[in-house]
Amino acid sequence: MRIDPKDERLEYSGRVDFDSVGGPTLVYPCTNVKMKISGTKEVKVRVLNHRSHNNNYLGAIVDGDQRCICIFDEEKELGDTFTVAKGLDPSKTHEIMLFKRMDSCHTVQLLDFFADDGAVLTKSVTEYKKKLEFYGDSVTAGEVSEAIEYCKKQDPENKGEYSNSYWSYAWITARMLDAEIHDIAQGGISLLDDTGWYAGPNFKGIFNMYDRIEYNPYLGVTKRFDFSSYMPDVVVIAIGQNDANPVNFMAEDYDGEMAELWRRSYAYFISLIRTRRPDAHIILATTILGHDAAWDRAIDEVCEHLREKDKKIHHFLYSENGCGTPGHIRKPEAVKMAEELKSFINSISD
Repeated sequence: MRIDPKDERLEYSGRVDFDSVGGPTLVYPCTNVKMKISGTKEVKVRVLNHRSHNNNYLGAIVDGDQRCICIFDEEKELGDTFTVAKGLDPSKTHEIMLFKRMDSCHTVQLLDFFADDGAVLTKSVTEYKKKLEFYGDSVTAGEVSEAIEYCKKQDPENKGEYSNSYWSYAWITARMLDAEIHDIAQGGISLLDDTGWYAGPNFKGIFNMYDRIEYNPYLGVTKRFDFSSYMPDVVVIAIGQNDANPVNFMAEDYDGEMAELWRRSYAYFISLIRTRRPDAHIILATTILGHDAAWDRAIDEVCEHLREKDKKIHHFLYSENGCGTPGHIRKPEAVKMAEELKSFINSISD
């Protein structure tokens, strides 16, 4: 039995391209589709994986049990079919979520779901208490979050197998708050072009990403996002950690031309978000990933200036901000960050 990925009984969350020919395309970490199904022993999915780099994986949660699906084989023109769940009890209703573990190192198009003949699909509806939106880099995407044995250490060599958005501080925070999440996060992203680590050798900043669904220039045409389709209560902007590459200008010359340009551009970016999110609380932050405190000083300066007219803009610092780890944030560290961020969000909520 085939289930159309556009079936209205399926529930999608995140920025999804429903206009792509062939089926919905998932781009951002945390983006997911949920189904409630009975009368089947297994569920499969046929996907078309568009790979930029790294080995690529999807995540699935079946009745609360999380699993990883390897999809990094050579891209096939007609897609490839993978088992999402097996050994199901046909007499019971099962809850299944398929989600994007990784950033735009790949995008994945859902072509078909398959179940046993006679399977019954029930409409999935999740009741959320809040809506969150994050803009950030690899930390916000949950990159290398499953390398638990490397807490507070440099990253191990990897090709993406440790990356899991489910254990990003962003999605953990959302779950703690019973909130829906749009996680606009990309490894290596900075504020300005020609800095950071994303889309080299001609590095791209967040202005090329924040207002798009597809955005990776190496994976085809980019597409704009309809901001009116999702109105968050809280927006978290976690940019300012990759910006020190190739020159740590904020630390080396805080009053210099590049540092001043960055602060002006950062304020402008926040104004763009405010235009599209007129009622949301906007939280400015970095993370516990090691970085020079000059970047947090710059963010605080911009925040104080903006708060003269907009009291819903806030600057938040974690207890170990900038000095918690030299490598990516692992699951236990992300949990602690999420607890701190959750408390701050609760303290500013209307």
